[in-house]
Formats: sequence, structure tokens, C-alpha cells
Amino acid sequence: MTTVHVRQHGDIAVIELDHPPINALSAAMRTELVAVLERFAQDPAALAAVLIGAHGRFVPGADIREFGLDKPAPGINASVQRIAASAKPVVAAIAAHALGGGLELALGAHFRVATPDSRLGLPEVNIGLLPGGGGTQRLPRIVGAEKALELMLSGRSITAAEALALGLLDEVVEGDLLAGALAFARRVMQQGRALSTVDARRDRIEDTDPALFAALREKHRRKWRGLLSPGLIVDCVEKAVSVPIEEGLAFESDAFRRCVASPQRAALIHLFQAERAAAKIPGLEGVVPIEVQRAAVVGAGTMGSGIAMCFASAGIPVLLLDARPEGLQRGLQVIGRNYETSVRRGSLDAARAAQAQALITGSLDLADAAPCDFVVEAVFEDMELKQQVFRRLDEVMKPGAVLATNTSTLDIDRIAAVTSRPESVVGTHFFSPANVMKLQENVRAACTSPQTLATVTALARRIGKVPVLAGNRDGFIGNRILAVYGRECDFLLEDGATPWQIDGALQAFGFPMGLYLMRDMSGLDVGWRIRQYREQFRDKRQRYSPIADRLCEAGRFGQKTGKGYYLYEGSGADAKARPDPEVEALIERTARELGITRRTVADQDVVRRVLVAMVNEGARILDDGVALRASDIDVTYVNGYGFPRHEGGPMFWAARQGLAGVLEQVRGQHAIEGERWLPASSLEAAARQGRWPD
Repeated sequence: MTTVHVRQHGDIAVIELDHPPINALSAAMRTELVAVLERFAQDPAALAAVLIGAHGRFVPGADIREFGLDKPAPGINASVQRIAASAKPVVAAIAAHALGGGLELALGAHFRVATPDSRLGLPEVNIGLLPGGGGTQRLPRIVGAEKALELMLSGRSITAAEALALGLLDEVVEGDLLAGALAFARRVMQQGRALSTVDARRDRIEDTDPALFAALREKHRRKWRGLLSPGLIVDCVEKAVSVPIEEGLAFESDAFRRCVASPQRAALIHLFQAERAAAKIPGLEGVVPIEVQRAAVVGAGTMGSGIAMCFASAGIPVLLLDARPEGLQRGLQVIGRNYETSVRRGSLDAARAAQAQALITGSLDLADAAPCDFVVEAVFEDMELKQQVFRRLDEVMKPGAVLATNTSTLDIDRIAAVTSRPESVVGTHFFSPANVMKLQENVRAACTSPQTLATVTALARRIGKVPVLAGNRDGFIGNRILAVYGRECDFLLEDGATPWQIDGALQAFGFPMGLYLMRDMSGLDVGWRIRQYREQFRDKRQRYSPIADRLCEAGRFGQKTGKGYYLYEGSGADAKARPDPEVEALIERTARELGITRRTVADQDVVRRVLVAMVNEGARILDDGVALRASDIDVTYVNGYGFPRHEGGPMFWAARQGLAGVLEQVRGQHAIEGERWLPASSLEAAARQGRWPD
């Protein structure tokens, strides 16, 4: 199949890139493009060229399926340098996307034009790579080192208007792109404009402050812990401002090879693909979602306020409801402070923050939600209260509206049962802080309709969330695994570890926060209430750790009381945690009462035991049909629970460790600990096949 086509428009050659379905820059396309460019250079009838994508799109990036493969084809740089070497003008005409290798290809052209809806960027950092086709050397030469680093390290894309303002584009074309690009090329020829290449430019980088690079490394030191590509991107741009481009390109090439060879690359590409797969739900093909024009959120607490911000920041008018005037006022104030913080940090400009905040209105009357297309209940985690809210919503909401509950633990079928429209009821489990965290765990109840599921999936993506579908079983996906994670950590305390050792080991693995620091931050009383409720259902034959209960009985509820698993100095975000000898004494006393002889527990044993327990529970979730795919569990745990992204999620981690070895450890723990470590059928099957099922 030919991927590069050439046709003549008078004295201008139109070079069309055509690699269905998305026009990825494959090895075959690069090979053909170099040959076409060589012919163009020798063609006396072609005085200029327009490089354009077929089917209304440019190039959204390199073909990630080829990373790590030995492809005997020119690299992106060979194509870029062949374009730049042309003695005749080459205009890159961008539609839809010029991302990654696509933008690098366009950087070789003498001029760049684009449609107004185009987006440009170098997002390689999101898959554990860096721009390896000259992007780290050429982008700074156009937009400056600081802006180039911001774009590459964030992985974000920019609009055509922003690209034009930065000088990355020469023109935004209204109307037909090819006609506009041809007209631009003819103006260039008529005006005799100089064919300056990006490689030759140094005006935007020659005054770069050398302190920029060290400051970035220090600023992101904790965030980049364990990651390879962000630091290498900084190294590459530092080279770009200090050495000739040939030397910088060689340095970039070596850095790119390091990234490709890193296990992080495979993990991050796995997640890139898994997040897209999670939004594809069997049975929803062709189902048209409801168009959500107005939304409502019931409950103006921390979670409800954050959810309201999600809608408003996506341009959806939202009504925030609460039963108490003081609760509503407090929620609106929290929203205002959150937007102020975003503006102060530079993550949101003041105009957009004001625009979003203006879309949020408050009310004390649930009936005011009647015209809304979508309502999320975010009241206290109490079945009776939630059922009460849903009875009222059933009365006031218009037919066809989606009624969603933000419950993290409760049975959604019981909530749906109090309405006359259970097909419209669904779980939408947001994560705190809802305006920041990416995961949206959508929960299908017994009667949830395909259209309701299609609506919550589409809406999640619209408001910038990563949707994952879960079945309606206790804990769904995320909290079910969290319960096992916490259980094994608690038993490790009794066996000989300390909270600070466990937290340190998990953070060294890559979790941003250890379990006990997280519990203290959330408030230990919340889990205590849930355990008190579940005590009536607990199998008393199974091992149970009373340590958390005893901390609560002693009034230690975490940061809010200045002591929990840790002692705290200061308050709020400034609170400093330090180990508490009283907690260690309580743990030792509890172990003696339980007849447990404490021993030294190695950090690697902490991490391995916790992760293997998570994997076995994830496999049980597959057994029960609560998750559609193993990769959905990875997406859930990375985006909602802080599992290190560069490790790919617990199920990917297990596959990379070797599923047979993981199963062997589960069986060993089962022999010692009994039923709670019973190997899951899905794990046994995966160990036989050497991979998780598709």
C-alpha cells in the first residue's frame, strides 16, 4: 500500500500523507516520503510543495506499535532534514492534529499553516518517551526554551490560535485547507521570501537563563521520582541552547534510545492504550448518549463541590444543591477558593476561571434540578439518606434524565429500587479531590440501560475524566482492592513492621503517599464508622486487625486531631508527620495479645506482599465479572489510587514479574494464611497462558 501520493497543482507539488486509519507516521511512510522529497528536489516543474494529510487530518504521531522494533527505515529526522534541505519552499498544511512525530515533521518545513481547529504538541512524555525526531532541538528554536519545556513536560497540545501567537504557525487558514496552503505557497514565491530553516535559528534560545534547567529539576524532583523521560527532556533542551544542532540531535537520539529501552516505555504505552480501551464497552456500539446541556449536583460538601467544578470547567452549567444554607454557602466558597488557587498556580487563567465559576449556581430546593439532563447525588455515605434523595429526584427530574450516585461502597440496585426509573440510575464514583483526580468509576446496576451507560461514558470524557466501567459488587473495582491492600498492611504491622516503614517502602516503589499517611489525611473516623456498620456481617473466623479501631478509641483520628498513625505538627496542608512511639507501643501490645511473635520485615517483602495481594484480588474481580478487562483494573488503580504510572498498574506489574511466580507466592500465602489468599481462577488461567485474557 502506497502511503505517500503526489499530484501537481500547476507549479506546486502536493505531497499527501495517507496511512489509514489515523495517518500515523509509520516506517513505510517515512521511507516513501524521503523518496518523494528527493524526486521533488529534481523536478523542474515543481517550484514549491505543500505537505498535507489525507482525509482531513495531518499526522497525530508516530506509529507506537513500531517502538522497540528494528525497522530498517529512515527515522523522522531523515525526513525532516530532507524537507529542510529543499532549495524550494515547502509548506506544511496541518488539519486536526500535528502531534509528536507529526509536529516534528512539520518543523522541517519552511512554513506552517493550519485549520482553526487544529491542535499541535509533543506529548511523548505521556508514554515514557521524549520527542526523538528533533523536537527537543527545534521547538525551542521557535517558541523559546521555557515554553518548549512547558509543552513537552506537560504533554499538552495547543490550539492553532496559540501556535500562531507563539510563531509556531505562519497562518491560520479559514475554509479549505489545501486551497489556503496553495495560495500561501504562491504568495511566498511571488514575494521571494527567504527560506529560513528552524535548524538555523538561534534568536529565541541564545538568551536562555542557564538557571532554568536546575530550577525545573528541583521543582519537579518529587513528581518525577522514578521517571526517566522528563529529566531527559530537560537535558536535551539544555543541550539545544548550548551546542550546535547536530550535536544536540545526536544527544537527543541517544536519550530517545534510552527511553525506548526502558521498561517504563512499555508500561506507559500499555496505559495509553488501556485508557482508550476502557471507554469501549461491548454492547454500546451505535447507542446514542443523551446530550447533557445542564447538570445538577446534590450535596455541597467537598466531593459535591469538586464534582460541580468538573461540569463547570467543561462549560456545562451546573446547579449545586444542599439541604442547609450554611452547607451551600460553604460549598460555593470552597469552589471560589479552588479556582483562585488554580489561577495563582498558573494552571488556569483568570478569565477561564471566572467563566467556569459563573456557570455554577446554588439552590436549597431539589425541585430546581427538574430541567437538568444529569444529576449526581453526592451526599453522606448512608443508604437511608441516599434512598431519600433518590425518591425525591424521581419525583422532580424530567423523563430521560440520568440519576447518578457518587457512592463508593453502597449497593446501587437498592438505591435504584426506590425509583420508578431504575434504567436511568447509575453509579458515578468520583475521586477526591474530584476537580483534580482523573478517574471516574462508572457502576452498572442491574437495570441500568445502554443509553445511560453511553451517556456517563461520553460525559466522563467530556469533563476530562478517564472512565472505567465496574459491576455493582461491594467496593466495585477500586475500593475492593483497597480493602485488601489495607488489610495486608495492617497484618504486616502486627507481624513486625511499622506504619512509617510500610509507607516508606510503598513510596520508594512509586506511590505518591503511603497508606497510613493517606488514612490520616482522610480521617480515621470515616473508616471506623464503616467497620462498625460491617461488624455485623464480618466472618469472625477470619483474621482481623484491631489496631485502627484502637487508635480511634483513643481519639486519634488523623490530621484533624493532630494524631493518628503519626503525630502532626501544624495543620492542614502544612502539617508535618513524624513517627509516634505510642503508636509503635500500641502495635506491639496488640500483637502480644493476639499471640503474634513480631519479626523483622524487609521493605521488599512489604511491597511484594501488598502488590501480590492486590493482583489476586484483581483476578477475583475478573472472576466475578466486576471488571471487563485486566487493563481496566490498571487504569483504575493508576488514575484513582496513586499506583505509579510508570509501573503500568498492578495487573501489568504482575505480567511483567511473571504470572507463574505471582501465582506461586499466592499459593504459598494461602498455605499459611488460609482462605483470604485463595488463588483466583483468573490468575491460575493467566499463569498457564502467560498473559491476562484480552
